[in-house]
Amino acid sequence: MTDATSTLPGTRTGEAGFGDYVALLKPRVMTLVVFTAFAGLMVAPVSLHPMVAFASILFIALGGGASGALNMWWDADIDAVMRRTRSRPVPSGAVRGDEALALGLALSGIAVVMLGLAANWAAAGLLAFTIFFYAVIYTMWLKRWTPQNIVIGGAAGAFPPMIGWVAATGSVSLESVLMFALIFMWTPPHFWALALFMKSDYADAGVPMLTVTHGRPATRRHIVVYTALLAPLAIGTAFSAIGGPVYLAVAVIMNLRFLQGAVAIARRDDAAAEADNYKVEKAFFRFSLYYLFAHFGALMVDAGLDRFGWGIW
Repeated sequence: MTDATSTLPGTRTGEAGFGDYVALLKPRVMTLVVFTAFAGLMVAPVSLHPMVAFASILFIALGGGASGALNMWWDADIDAVMRRTRSRPVPSGAVRGDEALALGLALSGIAVVMLGLAANWAAAGLLAFTIFFYAVIYTMWLKRWTPQNIVIGGAAGAFPPMIGWVAATGSVSLESVLMFALIFMWTPPHFWALALFMKSDYADAGVPMLTVTHGRPATRRHIVVYTALLAPLAIGTAFSAIGGPVYLAVAVIMNLRFLQGAVAIARRDDAAAEADNYKVEKAFFRFSLYYLFAHFGALMVDAGLDRFGWGIW
């Protein structure tokens, strides 16, 4: 049987294992960073040598992991309060806070320098700014200060495809901005859906999420508004230089479904949500993950078709 106290804050004893240090890097978040950065690199109109492309993605991923370690170092106090995060390496006692800080800083330096050497210094500079934005602007400031934390802080998660594009081309362009904007506008409804069924965690930790400061009804309305603003941006990207028929079909289907889910959330009240344990909200949150992977996957499919001369437009 598992010891029930093993997930309580500060109850871990003994030396940290390799898995604990991997967990510090937030591997689930890193998966999204790698995928979107790879998409940005693949749809760019410049082909990189496979080794340069591999190294670029590796160091972008390392930078994303460094951001996660710095986030866990700073947020250890609130992570210890929230059920969803109390088993993380630092609040559980598996890894000391100073170790997380040292690892985050070391990996940040390695990632930025090596990306500059492997690809170009424009991409390295953008990666450095992304790490700073996530660790300092979002984690240390916005997250605990304003209910707009996710809206503004969402920029940190939106930079990876732009970094991938800059690694290939050496500069920012409209197409990279469109990929950035897609993630930036997707982030609020994605996280607010989570906040709807995790409100008590954020309230206990003193994090001013929209559900805590304005209540669930206002959050539901915000989800509809941002989803409605996201849809034309996502679909309109199909008619840019990186778009294509596959992306257009995916964008239309996914955004109609996303809007349907947002409206379903807005039509519910707290009593209905509590009665079925936030079934609709949790389904919307899960779908939001598929949403982003589908869009960037479709961009890569269209880019591949174009390179083989099979593109329609």
